[in-house]
Amino acid sequence: MTDLTQPIESALRDAVVSLFGDAFADLDPLVQPANNPKFGDYQANVAMPLAKRLGKDAGSPRDVAQQLIDALKLDDRFDTPTIAGPGFINLTIKPEALGTIADALLADGRLGVAIADDPQTVVIDYSSPNVAKEMHVGHLRSTVIGDALARVLSFQGHSVVAQNHVGDWGTQFGMLIAYLRLKMHSDIVTSRTGAASGDNFEIGDFNRFYKESKVWFDESEEHKEIARDQVVKLQAGDEAAIALWRFLREISQDYFDGIYHRLGIRLTTDDICGESFYNPKLPGVIDRLQADGAAVESEGALVVFVDGYTDRDDKPLPMIVRKSDGGYLYATTDFAAAQHRIETLKGDRLIYVVGSPQRQHFEMLFATLRKYGWADESVRLDYVPFGSVLGEDGKMFKTRSGETVRLVDLIDEAEQRAAAAVKAKNPDLADDAEAIGKVVGIGALKYADLSSDRVKDYKFSWDRMLALEGNTAPYLINAYVRVCSIFRKAELDMADYSASIEVGHDNEKALVLKLMQFGPTVGAVAESLEPHRLCNYLYDLASAFHKFYEHCPVLRSDVAPDVRGSRLALCKLVAGTLEQGLDLLGIGVVERM
Repeated sequence: MTDLTQPIESALRDAVVSLFGDAFADLDPLVQPANNPKFGDYQANVAMPLAKRLGKDAGSPRDVAQQLIDALKLDDRFDTPTIAGPGFINLTIKPEALGTIADALLADGRLGVAIADDPQTVVIDYSSPNVAKEMHVGHLRSTVIGDALARVLSFQGHSVVAQNHVGDWGTQFGMLIAYLRLKMHSDIVTSRTGAASGDNFEIGDFNRFYKESKVWFDESEEHKEIARDQVVKLQAGDEAAIALWRFLREISQDYFDGIYHRLGIRLTTDDICGESFYNPKLPGVIDRLQADGAAVESEGALVVFVDGYTDRDDKPLPMIVRKSDGGYLYATTDFAAAQHRIETLKGDRLIYVVGSPQRQHFEMLFATLRKYGWADESVRLDYVPFGSVLGEDGKMFKTRSGETVRLVDLIDEAEQRAAAAVKAKNPDLADDAEAIGKVVGIGALKYADLSSDRVKDYKFSWDRMLALEGNTAPYLINAYVRVCSIFRKAELDMADYSASIEVGHDNEKALVLKLMQFGPTVGAVAESLEPHRLCNYLYDLASAFHKFYEHCPVLRSDVAPDVRGSRLALCKLVAGTLEQGLDLLGIGVVERM
């Protein structure tokens, strides 16, 4: 076992029960890595709450801590525990034990990340762009956060089912189809197997057509009626309307695939399950909501009232599932999606990576699913909200002209800026700068997003995200590059290198202790669904490595051969952990930059 938190907790629980009885078996030992090496490697804070529960007769927390130490049965990997402050129990691992643990991590292809004891089917909803529209900066967060969470959960051994809930149905498509057929391109192809003229259309064209169609739609009631008629035809399966709708989807899917490929996102066309998929299921959803007593008539519409939710006038807040004109809303589709994910996909855990403004909607949705038995307690429901991307002025991130920033432009600029930085830093890599820039630039773009606490807005800054110092992807990738450089100078193949690790220097110890935290950190991210925890860990690891590199020479001529071998092995372990950790975030590495 490379994570010693659990054996420490187990030993402390046993000590508590042996001293004070089974009534205290539920007490959390409160074990965590020590923040200061002066206080050992791990710290347990259990004595303070335990003393409070025992009362004054038990003595001070320090007295209780001493009793626990006297009863504590730890294995020989630990030195004798000590007490600090009001009753903190400090535990220190012996150097030889740290070396053994480091060797185990190096031999373990999973670097200390355990396979889940009870693997689940996890259905995760993320990205969700709209058909016939270009993706913009607003799609970045859901896409990269969702992909990172899918990677983490998959690495734990869960069966992850991605659901890209694209917007591909509704009034806007009637509006767009009517505009294309009657106003603009009556000869537009209806499938990729049709006339060659269709291959000339790109997503940018339809993005423009969509904006123009909205202006056209708003011009008159006649135009609105024409658009509504197209919606009716589309819903009724009209051949021409369906063919054009499919063409719009094909163009869009190709575009989405291109964006995902450039960003290193694992979503594919097979993961698309949009609004159109659920449309035939909506009448059945309404029937079930009514049969359950969840949906009731209100002012001609069909609504669901959720206990505890009220409007500004303190009246019950309705979640509308069918409008008075018979039309359905997003809530109806979300009920259908939840039903599909639980009953058909057999999801044990449903995760929705959707912006913070939708918090109340998902709270009401989840409450209804629970109350009426659509999701019993065996199904975990997780809403993963996130804030907005802001410009450096603290306002919504826009172009200079005030337009929403296209995601493809953001990707292009990230790659170009990173390539230019590589050329400026290392002219010898000019021929490889473009390839390196793609990895580093995309990594920087994604890491800037993922390293921010997702519930908060963050300011977009090219200079900060591409910096070689600080909590950035280039800083982490550069730590990996440094290890590669060490092995090149040593004329050794890092992949095949093997040696035992011995821990002597304080910086070696700090590095191994940090490496031991990788597995628990990945577990914490899977539980909390907060990728920034992994980012912070990797930054701390890279920082610890740079301190080690500064104080612990590896290849210098006066370094003893056994120490040299040990430090090379430790460098390899750091590189492997950085590479795996970054991969869980969807970020690649390079060997030179």
